Amino acid sequence: MRTLILVCGLWLTLGMGNQLPAGQFNDVLNIGDVAPAWMDLPGVDDKKHSLADLKDKPFVLVVFTCNSCPVSNDYEERINAFAKKHADNVAVIAINVNTVAEDKLPKMKERAKEKKYAFPYLYDESQKIGKDYGAAYTPEFFLLNKERKVVFMGGMDDNSDPKIVKHHYLEDALQAAVKGEKPATAETTSIGCRVRYLPVRRKKS
Repeated sequence: MRTLILVCGLWLTLGMGNQLPAGQFNDVLNIGDVAPAWMDLPGVDDKKHSLADLKDKPFVLVVFTCNSCPVSNDYEERINAFAKKHADNVAVIAINVNTVAEDKLPKMKERAKEKKYAFPYLYDESQKIGKDYGAAYTPEFFLLNKERKVVFMGGMDDNSDPKIVKHHYLEDALQAAVKGEKPATAETTSIGCRVRYLPVRRKKS
């Protein structure tokens, strides 16, 4: 009987170990998780991009965004400013996974050129990388450290209107991470539009 209890207990422990806990606001990732990698995503620069290309940068900021969301548009200048300010330490990567015409690569190229993006803007038509990150809104931000573990995720700040922002969550998280400290706020809700994930088609039996 004792052996049976031990075996059952071990089975439950192993089973639970395969179910990684999600974050407070993210259904997939938690703070401290190794970030999912992307490979060969096309960018507006007509090149293919992978997370592995950024190995020399101490930090990577992954931003899920798009053309069609007005809130994402409100954040463009702030993301540009962040990318320029922290160019030595942070590789900023924007990823769009929406599949409506306005959000596909040709329109992304137009938007990036018009707004003079200071960062790569990538497209994943499969939407896999968005799902891997548990990204639910645009824009949504994920700050990764040198080990490419998530140290912050959520909203850049607390208001889409820059004039009335009170809390600069992303900036504060980066400053803490640079010092090797944990951010006071490591996870927040996101302000924005829902990512337009396509419904999963069930296979016919």
